Amino acid sequence: MINKLAFTMVTVCAVLAAPYCGRAQEYLSGMKWQEPPVVTPGKTNADPPSDAIILFDGKDLLAWENGENWKVKDGVATIGKGDIKTKQSFGDCQLHIEWSAPNPPKGHSQGRGNSGVFLQDHYEVQVLDSYNDKTYFDGQASAIYKQRPPMVNAMRPPGEWNTYDIVWDAPQFKDHGSLKSPAYITVLHNGVLTQNHFAVEGATPFNEAPHYEKHGKLPIHLQDHGNPVRYRNIWVREIKPAEGTREREPHFHDHATGKDTPIKKSAG
Repeated sequence: MINKLAFTMVTVCAVLAAPYCGRAQEYLSGMKWQEPPVVTPGKTNADPPSDAIILFDGKDLLAWENGENWKVKDGVATIGKGDIKTKQSFGDCQLHIEWSAPNPPKGHSQGRGNSGVFLQDHYEVQVLDSYNDKTYFDGQASAIYKQRPPMVNAMRPPGEWNTYDIVWDAPQFKDHGSLKSPAYITVLHNGVLTQNHFAVEGATPFNEAPHYEKHGKLPIHLQDHGNPVRYRNIWVREIKPAEGTREREPHFHDHATGKDTPIKKSAG
């Protein structure tokens, strides 16, 4: 009987929390949040969720400029002549893309399975066959090209499929064009974290120092570097922050007395 009563009290505390379990003081943010929209996940983490924009589902490259010059067969797009760019432009986004280096492998270093995924047309996540083949570290697979090597090399062997899951926070600019906030990027390569909220230093050209120039939303583009890298299952989600309005400043509410106490701001 005692054990049953104890279990009941624990359950009540878990449900009712602060007001009835000895914790009279509750922190309240003062924000009134809108209810988050419902998004239905895909059957697997590789499948697009319900709010995704499908960029390539294995049928055609109609969502891409110059897509007619790449080969689409058996659900796979193989690099042809020239880069391809999405017809739609994006800013903050979550990008899923799968790619496979040629098998058997040919070449070495930057000549081996080279391509690239460019966010907002300027910022490259390197695509390269870095399986048992070395190059400069800030130019290997899942590097932010010429800026930051991946934390680890998570490559699969040539011919097998690699996955990039990328979270992109677009750079922000002031009205007169100077940088307000840099871009930030997080990359998971085959489910392994390789870039952790890295502050991108600017565009990633081969022959120039990183720099920013003011821009808005721009296309995603895939690079033709002369190697027949293959792509499949490409989708993107536009990221929108949680929305809310401030109704009052943060405060503590005492459930025993009903009294609200403002939170003292620390000096300095």
